[in-house]
Amino acid sequence: MEKFSKVKAAVAAIEADVEKFYNAGNAAAGTRVRKAMQDLKVLAQEIRAEVTEKKNSGK
Repeated sequence: MEKFSKVKAAVAAIEADVEKFYNAGNAAAGTRVRKAMQDLKVLAQEIRAEVTEKKNSGK
């Protein structure tokens, strides 16, 4: 659950940069969005591994 909370916090934190990139055309904000999306990808993969491990350990 802790990692899922980190995912939600990361999405909330990047919201301003997403607005700046898509609505104002701020290229630097786009770079920050791309980095944050990569960090989210890593977190999501960690969550997937945890879920798989927990699911398989119950058998």
